[in-house]
Amino acid sequence: MRQPPFKAHHFRRQATIGPYFADFATHRARIVIEVDGGQHSGSGSDEVRSRYLEANGYRVLRFWNNDVMANLSGVLSAIDAAINADRPPTPPPPPPPPPARGGGEGSRANA
Repeated sequence: MRQPPFKAHHFRRQATIGPYFADFATHRARIVIEVDGGQHSGSGSDEVRSRYLEANGYRVLRFWNNDVMANLSGVLSAIDAAINADRPPTPPPPPPPPPARGGGEGSRANA
């Protein structure tokens, strides 16, 4: 498999965040990825966990197991889009320094 486009972001497997374990998480981009099987359909505990993670600044992305197996490139594209959407804008460069003072009356250069 080729490297995903977001390889600069290190995803940890079974990352601990508070009292929970995330399937995958990158703390740099504050994204959690959960890969769910059918047993997670309508799970109230998943909703509680997602609310906790979101309250702590993480964005939670959920994918079904069959999506990962059948459409990996689509899953990777969705993750890449989430990472890029969260990037803050590049700040403008600082203003140039003010011009140097000097050359007026009382200046040693005129003495």
